Amino acid sequence: MLGLLIGGCALFGLAIGSFLNVVIYRVPRHQSIVSPRSACPTCGVAILERDNIPVLSWLLLKRRCRNCRSPITARYPLVELACSGLFAGAAARVGFNWELPALLVLLASLLALACIDLELLVLPKLIVYPTLAGVASLLVLAAIATGEWQKLLVAGLCAVGWFVAFFALNFINPRYLGFGDVRLAPVLGLGLGWLGWRYVVLGFFVANLIGAVIGIVLLATKRMTREQQIPYGVFLALGAALAIYAGPEILAPLQRFH
Repeated sequence: MLGLLIGGCALFGLAIGSFLNVVIYRVPRHQSIVSPRSACPTCGVAILERDNIPVLSWLLLKRRCRNCRSPITARYPLVELACSGLFAGAAARVGFNWELPALLVLLASLLALACIDLELLVLPKLIVYPTLAGVASLLVLAAIATGEWQKLLVAGLCAVGWFVAFFALNFINPRYLGFGDVRLAPVLGLGLGWLGWRYVVLGFFVANLIGAVIGIVLLATKRMTREQQIPYGVFLALGAALAIYAGPEILAPLQRFH
């Protein structure tokens, strides 16, 4: 049964990944994600339904628009495959658990936000706020179904704690992190906090570790200057994902000392 859940989540992730490509392109440009239909950005011709199959259509079309033959960026299938992998990994991690829907919403949103932040250095509140509402609602349902109200309380406290900490950093010096990161903080605190406060700390630690390593490499190779802004949201997303997938194994040795 677990295999069916993982496979189902993988297929569901492909479909959601296709939708995320629309979100990634349109939301930062203040366009509707509902209408009009997806179209080629070069010639403007609407994409046929048969050309909208995740990954497969990109391969069958040989990476080019059916109408004008302009190249189709590899970002589209990569986002679809990434979302599929994230969903399958979450299903394998938690199994048939009421927290799974909340984790899927969190991971899908973090994927979209990371892609946007990497390209445009923004974390749109039109994605962050609905994600916060969605994750919160699903965790409340999980608490009702399981009676694990203490987990919900810890998640809420972690969300508030992270928001306060990030807001303080932004208030002291906005160069430390942008306000988009402040908005994202309670989302991560809520999602990881349901798993336990240690996951919140782990996610933050990993985010900064990855950011520091990449920053040092880019500075050493002169591909970035100290004045350039970094896509911190990307590192926060990576830290959260690692905490979800590898948290139990990483934290297990530490818990033996308590």
